[in-house]
Amino acid sequence: MGLYTDIKEDFSNAYKNDPALNSRIDFIFNYPGVWAIAWYRVAHKFHNAGFKRLARIVMGLNQIVTTIDIHPAAQIGRRVFIDHGVGVVIGETCIIEDDVLIYQGVTLGGVSLTHGKRHPTIKQGAVIGAGAKVLGNITIGEYAKIGANSVVVKEVPDCSTAIGIPAHVIAKGRCKDPFMHNMLPDINKEMFEYLLKRVAVLEHILVEDNKNVLEEDLELESIYESFIKAMKS
Repeated sequence: MGLYTDIKEDFSNAYKNDPALNSRIDFIFNYPGVWAIAWYRVAHKFHNAGFKRLARIVMGLNQIVTTIDIHPAAQIGRRVFIDHGVGVVIGETCIIEDDVLIYQGVTLGGVSLTHGKRHPTIKQGAVIGAGAKVLGNITIGEYAKIGANSVVVKEVPDCSTAIGIPAHVIAKGRCKDPFMHNMLPDINKEMFEYLLKRVAVLEHILVEDNKNVLEEDLELESIYESFIKAMKS
């Protein structure tokens, strides 16, 4: 597909991904993510043609206007939508496939100063939640979902959901499930609840040798083992 066709498709894609888009005036003034992708496509053409300095100038001006930093050498597929977009950073060797949804504050960055592939690969249909940091030469699988403010430093399989700091996979094999942040579990909360209950059980054991208390302790031990297993998966 040509440059004009790609940009036209990006513009049309905004209407499909955001129900809040009601007019062309909204589109012009309130969708920096779409404009950043459009300018990236122009700069990427310049970069591939050998005009690397000009490409960097174009994306530098884009960053001033949109507050979105995309390296012109990055590889971005079709119908990639950056929602709201403020603070998004996409590194030089990053690869983003088709139909990826990226929310504001996302960083697709590197953890190495060496040359070569050092930024993430985001596969088709993935969703990267607001404020998430995906770091290093790792792969986020097809239709995978990354929770808001998660820090991802390990690969995430296809059709999986990952949350936390560092991120852990909490669900697998759910390609078609909608991504609803309010339904994601709070790992820290669950761990603190476990610890509080465990302390209460130990206090009861010190006070009285009760069979029911011992049974409760064994039940908590089972919950703890399941929790550790989920964290390591």
